[in-house]
Amino acid sequence: MADFELARQTVIAAEPSRIRALIDDFHQWKTWSPWEDLDPDLERVYSGADRGLGAKYDWKGNRKAGQGSMEITSVTSDTVGIRLEFEKPWKASNQASFELRPVDGGTEVTWRMTGQRTRMMTMLGKLMDKLIGKDFEKGLARLKAAAES
Repeated sequence: MADFELARQTVIAAEPSRIRALIDDFHQWKTWSPWEDLDPDLERVYSGADRGLGAKYDWKGNRKAGQGSMEITSVTSDTVGIRLEFEKPWKASNQASFELRPVDGGTEVTWRMTGQRTRMMTMLGKLMDKLIGKDFEKGLARLKAAAES
């Protein structure tokens, strides 16, 4: 299996702390995550810490939403690291991060995912990267709207 990295970024007119608060609290993901509206009956279980290091989020939904879990594995003033485990529609284990860098006009936010390319991702190739990339772009646009409101 080959390694992959996917990243998208945007500038948000808000302080890093405001943006980080929307990322390191999984309860807040309902306001901006691009996947939250894939299944109106999505089952969510929050465990571990309320927010930040050790916070955990498990989901189970329809075919579009799939099933998996996320856990915040690191939080600094400029980065939130997340372990992402997919169970369905295919198994995969990835690392995600949100990097927050102050710039003129606000904060540059980079959403990055790395991992091993599964057989399914290899077969679908660039199509998979485009689809996930579009989800990241949609999520960053929603995160921007939430942080700037």
